[in-house]
Amino acid sequence: MADEPIIKVQAVHKWYGNFHALKGISMDVKKGEVIVIFGPSGSGKSTFIRMLNRLEDHQRGRIVVDGIEMSHDVRNIEQIRSETGMVFQQFNLFPHLTVMQNIILAPIQVRKWTKQKAEEVAMQLLERVGIPEQAKKFPGQLSGGQQQRVAIARSLAMQPKIMLFDEPTSALDPEMIKEVLDVMTELAKSGMTILAVTHEMGFARAVADRMFFFDNGEIVEQGSPEQIFNSPKEDRTKLFLSQILRH
Repeated sequence: MADEPIIKVQAVHKWYGNFHALKGISMDVKKGEVIVIFGPSGSGKSTFIRMLNRLEDHQRGRIVVDGIEMSHDVRNIEQIRSETGMVFQQFNLFPHLTVMQNIILAPIQVRKWTKQKAEEVAMQLLERVGIPEQAKKFPGQLSGGQQQRVAIARSLAMQPKIMLFDEPTSALDPEMIKEVLDVMTELAKSGMTILAVTHEMGFARAVADRMFFFDNGEIVEQGSPEQIFNSPKEDRTKLFLSQILRH
């Protein structure tokens, strides 16, 4: 079905021991949609986004990614992971490998590409994220913003259908945040399906199709950026936005 959601989440629950981290989360994401998830610390945002490629498992409910149901079946998990790129707060680059080696590792091992093909694609992606001249350097020689752009290029090298971002700018100095957001904005405008957990409200306002406000393990409110910023319905959303937009 052409209009079938690329991600379907139905009444998903997650516990850590007695702590109920996610309480019946449901969300459908269409292909090419840009979703921004925001909310206070400990509201379940990162747990939710990590469940979409099984870095966390869910105890109740259903998750279907690109027609594949998330289950304990390792083949399903591997299939879903091959379709989803993930970028974290910390860059998770291999420090002993060059930028180029970091990017080509997975395409050669998982996609079985030749080294030549992987390197060609890697250079195109480094151009796309604006740092082709850094290909031979090691991560430790780069700024945080450059390392995060390498991490994005590394995810894109697997040619995913979906990109997941878990607070990708929260570990960066302010002057480096823009260069990472610029890359994410370009990706969003290229038609990539994106789910981003972020506090960067300017980015959300500019590119999000829909925003979801998480608090206390629940989706408190969802809507277009215009609706969320200009006429939020819930008091919790209003309070959070008033705190975050003051800074």
